[in-house]
Amino acid sequence: MQVRFLPRGHMPSFLDEPIGNIRYFAPAAVKKLARLKIATVRDLLYHFPSRYDDFSDFIPIADAKPDCAATISGEILSAKNIRTFKKRMMITEIVVGDESGEINAVWFNQPYLLNQFQTGRRINLSGKIAPNKKRLCFSNPAYEIADSGRGGSLRQKEPLHTGRLVPVYPETYGLTSRWLRSIIKPLLKFAGRAPDVLPAELRKENNLPDFESAMAQIHFPASVENAASAKRRFAFEELFILQMFMGLNRLKFQRQTAPAVPFDENAAKKFVKTLPFELTGDQKKAAWQIIGDMSQNRPMNRLLEGDVGSGKTIVAAMAAYLAALKNFQTAFMAPTEILSRQHFEKIAPLFAKSGIAAGLLTSSESRIFSNSGEKISRKKFLEKVADGEIKILIGTHALVQKSVRFKNLALAIVDEQHRFGVNHRAALLKNGSGAPPGGTPLVPHLLSMSATPIPRTLGLTIWGDLDLSLIQEMPKGRKNIITKITAPAERSEVYEFIRNEIKNGRQAFVVCPLVEVSEKLSAKSAEGREIKAAKKEQAFLQEKIFPELKIGLLHGRLKPKEKEKTMAEFLNRNLDILATTSVVEVGVDIPNASVMMIEGADRFGLASLHQFRGRVGRGKHQSYCFLMADSPSAQTSKRLKALESAQNGFKLAERDLEIRGPGDFTGIRQSGLPDLAIASLADLRLVEETREAARKILSRDPNLKNYPILKSRLAEFRNRVHLE
Repeated sequence: MQVRFLPRGHMPSFLDEPIGNIRYFAPAAVKKLARLKIATVRDLLYHFPSRYDDFSDFIPIADAKPDCAATISGEILSAKNIRTFKKRMMITEIVVGDESGEINAVWFNQPYLLNQFQTGRRINLSGKIAPNKKRLCFSNPAYEIADSGRGGSLRQKEPLHTGRLVPVYPETYGLTSRWLRSIIKPLLKFAGRAPDVLPAELRKENNLPDFESAMAQIHFPASVENAASAKRRFAFEELFILQMFMGLNRLKFQRQTAPAVPFDENAAKKFVKTLPFELTGDQKKAAWQIIGDMSQNRPMNRLLEGDVGSGKTIVAAMAAYLAALKNFQTAFMAPTEILSRQHFEKIAPLFAKSGIAAGLLTSSESRIFSNSGEKISRKKFLEKVADGEIKILIGTHALVQKSVRFKNLALAIVDEQHRFGVNHRAALLKNGSGAPPGGTPLVPHLLSMSATPIPRTLGLTIWGDLDLSLIQEMPKGRKNIITKITAPAERSEVYEFIRNEIKNGRQAFVVCPLVEVSEKLSAKSAEGREIKAAKKEQAFLQEKIFPELKIGLLHGRLKPKEKEKTMAEFLNRNLDILATTSVVEVGVDIPNASVMMIEGADRFGLASLHQFRGRVGRGKHQSYCFLMADSPSAQTSKRLKALESAQNGFKLAERDLEIRGPGDFTGIRQSGLPDLAIASLADLRLVEETREAARKILSRDPNLKNYPILKSRLAEFRNRVHLE
């Protein structure tokens, strides 16, 4: 049935018109569209096909062959509904003929179709042909009445569902691709009245079609080439908007003023000499980039990215040390108390050698590094921060509480930056050094760190507002971790291996997906195997498998003091095995641990598995990682085999991108970015083209005075998308 669309309201804003304001969209349809996150005309038009069925090649009926797909056009010779009492089913059957012959077509339990199949009208049929005793037959084919049939006229209609490249859309219950084609097609005639967000010169430089023609061709392409061109245009558009968004963020940050920290070469050399190890070439390069940024009065906004155990923390510590020598403060924020405490205990002694006071602040404790063991009240501790006496403050998000005031904060370090939201980082950056006389307020330099390697295409886009320093070179003497996918039948062998490692003085982790079996997440895998829970596993290992050993338990629900006690016992070798959850994914450093056993490995992402594996292999001993999979699907097996064969996190990230796609890899599937943009994040050439296009426009018109349409679209994008 053809439906007339009469949009209400102002035509220039037609794309932003709510679907409910357009006549003939019934409330029930509006609700169904909402399930596909379609609320406006823009949402509907940007609901692009996931694929196309090629029904463009018509054949004579006589050339149809069994078990082959075909498209035919003919006259309806007869039509009827048949009730089969044996199967309690209604069958709609028609006979279609052309100059070469006749063919049957049947549909099941759709008796209403008979109203459309009037004898004498022309019909197109597309689908698979089934063999039949009497004659060949289409079974549930796509169909389309090919003439209007109104007022005695049999005018030919433009094909929509057959006889062309037919779009197939993401669907939901009650909304079929056929229905979506019928409502999208009439809307396309209004596309020409919508402004094109891509400037004309940009389309010309990158050989892109305009909005109106691209929108028509992505939904109803005249050819495969036209569909590809339209898809590229909209992928370019979405990535370009994202790049512009990131570029504007970068410009906004760069317009601010930061305290310049003069570089002291002698002090830097002195710090390096105090280290018990030699810095790698990548560490030296990253440190030089950071020091150079900090010496400017324009705020640094740099990401230090490095594999597990590559030595990012010591590079950040050097930056904090140099800032402290110039009487500036540093805030070093980590996502967990365990990691904050570990940073504090590792790097505070390095500062103490130079008389620099470092403090630890979490929700449960506040202390200054001191050999005297002197205790200090939280009030007194915060006073020392406010007075500038504590030069380096390490902690959790407790650092951004209102009660924490810095005197002259020049450097903010955020470890595992993707685990903090924009608000956390913004709150940290508000604690600047104050404004110089007659000047603007100062903001601290920002150094973000991440141990999750990310492919270059994603880094150029998702972290496009950051400068990037990479540490890919691992410290000398570090041995590769032997990784093995282990079948359930090999479990006893793994237990025996762990026992032998512990006899040789080593320790082991056992990571489980759950804390306890009563969690909402099903306690059974698809194959009926029990999903391991840390509490139950710790008791099982202690009582049944390793009664002679000491086994601890660590998970996120423990109180901070309990976590601290457990980690201290494990670090001091008072525990042989630690049964734990993903709480150990980030930063836990136990040099004596040599075995990582991951239960339910198929339930974790590849990045998480790589992080777990990185908890071992941090000392001089050969280390091992066993991947226990509950239900290894084909895709899971690919991921686990990739981990088994690859040690380098950056290569692993590229492999993960190939297997899972950029949306799942980066966790931005729920960010609000369109699927087409997410899929295009893997296209390095397109990412670089859009990045360059955004750079050119922002360099000549940073306020977008000459691009009001683009400026408006970016404002809408900011409200819709959340990349944290």
